[in-house]
Amino acid sequence: MSRLVVVSNRVAVPGENRAGGLAVALQAALSERGGMWFGWSGKTVRGNSGEIHEQEADGIRYVTMDLNRADLDAYYNGFANRALWPLLHFRLDLVDYDRGTREGYRRVNAMFADRLAPMLRDDDTVWVHDYHLIPLGALLRERGVGCRIGFYLHVPVPSADLMMAVPDHQRLFSPLYAYDLLGFQTQRDNDRFHSYVRLYGGGRIVAPGILEAPGGRQFRTGAFPISIDTPEIARQAAAAASKPTVRSLRTSLEDRLLAIGVDRLDYSKGLPERFHGFERYLERHPDQKGTLTYLQIAPLSRADVSEYRILRSQLEQIAGHINGGHAAPNWTPLRYVNRNFPHSTLTGFYRTARVGLVTPLRDGMNLVAKEYVASQDPENPGVLVLSLLAGAAQEMKEALLVNPHDLDGVADAIATAATMPLARRKERWNAMMDHLRKHDIHAWRKQYLETLENG
Repeated sequence: MSRLVVVSNRVAVPGENRAGGLAVALQAALSERGGMWFGWSGKTVRGNSGEIHEQEADGIRYVTMDLNRADLDAYYNGFANRALWPLLHFRLDLVDYDRGTREGYRRVNAMFADRLAPMLRDDDTVWVHDYHLIPLGALLRERGVGCRIGFYLHVPVPSADLMMAVPDHQRLFSPLYAYDLLGFQTQRDNDRFHSYVRLYGGGRIVAPGILEAPGGRQFRTGAFPISIDTPEIARQAAAAASKPTVRSLRTSLEDRLLAIGVDRLDYSKGLPERFHGFERYLERHPDQKGTLTYLQIAPLSRADVSEYRILRSQLEQIAGHINGGHAAPNWTPLRYVNRNFPHSTLTGFYRTARVGLVTPLRDGMNLVAKEYVASQDPENPGVLVLSLLAGAAQEMKEALLVNPHDLDGVADAIATAATMPLARRKERWNAMMDHLRKHDIHAWRKQYLETLENG
């Protein structure tokens, strides 16, 4: 079995509290076969970028690289998050394309390649993650790296016309042709990438899942829906029921039902639309007024970017308007919280909630949807209200699927979820949970790596 080398923007180094499901899966893969995890250190330094730090734990070598402020601003804050992120979430109107940050993005990827290439062996398997590192495979090939290199995109793929609308789109996306396997969240994403290559990318489709680049090089693509550590989430949620924070939440509800949303504060998550959908629920279903409290947890992200500051202000205004118009002396319909909670506490909140609200305007997958399902009490499960525009909707057909732009539809789904009989709740939950047990995070990474290595 070849050595595995994982490359990502951030590295889950030992001792850091970054043990999400993806980190657990990648560390398990690295532990099984020995390997290395390479990426940015998370440190911003004065002087030049590129200093390398190494540590080893449990047979895994962690190698990180420092970046200075100028490189970080161009590569990460600039091109990755102001141009690529909105583009890949179908928001061409928010794309801030700048040739300077575009060059900074390529420069940092070239620096990654310069540091990583000498560490690689001919029989390694390299697995590159996400939109921060699109050019890395091609840059490694330029430096003589011939081993298998795969790429996995964690976010959606937009339509071919949107991808083509970005200046220099072929220069930006053709480096993907240097990888041996491109992995996407859904078949829909895979098909949209095929359309781009055929219509605007200069390549052609040879067979299902096999593309040919303009120079004749063939590479493969496929859908590999990412998942969660299902048994661990279920165990964590059951244990969290006795946590003081979770008990305190239950007490504060005073026997009312709970609807919960947990999202990073980001325009792709559809929070203003969700708030308006909840308001429409209160208006359309007066018989349920006072029976359900909606808790929205939205930790701040990218607080120095103007779009995010505007979004935060907008949500505060909508929340105030809803509570001003519908609250009672002993009931606040919408609780809006801008802070982080430990993951183990969140699973306890999910288990408490009769309704899970996951209604992004666009999402590659959305693991909150899967975690909400895995956290439920099998004897009294809640109901997931899920956006059709999240990748998770392709797998979780038993959720109440909604269009997040249809406020009446979201309102009615909340009402249906709040009043759904136990037998129907169990039937829907069991179907989704069976799928999540079979298709967990470990099945995901094994399937991807087997496809990359065995063809």
